[in-house]
Amino acid sequence: MAKFLDTTGISYHLEQLIKAANERLVLISPFLKINDRIKGLIEDKDRLKIDIRVIYGKNELLPDESNWLKSKTSVRTSYCKNLHAKCYMNEKEALITSMNLYDFSQANNNEMGIYVVKSEEEELYKSIYDEVGRLLRFSEEVKVSIERVVPKEAQLKSNSFKAEKSIGKGKIPTGGFCIRCKAAIKLDPKHPLCKECYSVWKKFGDPNFEEKHCHICGKSNKSTLLKPTCYDCYRTFKDVLPFSA
Repeated sequence: MAKFLDTTGISYHLEQLIKAANERLVLISPFLKINDRIKGLIEDKDRLKIDIRVIYGKNELLPDESNWLKSKTSVRTSYCKNLHAKCYMNEKEALITSMNLYDFSQANNNEMGIYVVKSEEEELYKSIYDEVGRLLRFSEEVKVSIERVVPKEAQLKSNSFKAEKSIGKGKIPTGGFCIRCKAAIKLDPKHPLCKECYSVWKKFGDPNFEEKHCHICGKSNKSTLLKPTCYDCYRTFKDVLPFSA
């Protein structure tokens, strides 16, 4: 049964919802200024490579907030015009509330919310899930303007340079990139995810799920498992690499 929450209950269930996410986490809030405690929970899920989506819509992100989000390899941030909804959900539960993901709201405002567990309210949870999916589809992903801080950064930069140099000469690069986290992996357009990201992807198994990088050059790109490269790389290597039919 859906449960009514006051301000304290919202803060508690929001933290528990983030902690319990094993596959996917969606955080929808018009205003973003995330407190340190919530950031710590999100960072833990980022290390586990959980698929994390953050949607905001009311103001420009502060530089510190923007840089923090950019540094998380598993977090995808989107802008939704005219967003007023506040909703937080994982694969098992959802929280619809008046509370923004904003430290002032959590510390000072009087808020209300409704907490839903999928196993108890499957139809209601599905309705929330479907509407969240709609928001995700028409939200505009915020492009990362600086290099993300990722493991083996020196190796990634070296691979990027080699890939660009090879592509410029029409030669096949010696290595590829994971289309989700940009980790250096074997070049194989039919298997463009690293082992960790693939283990998360296969829980949903959507070959058209939008990822973030070109498998060949590593640049920012709306790739999918079926179309893992940017157009330029596909056009250059379509006749010499094993792309999916």
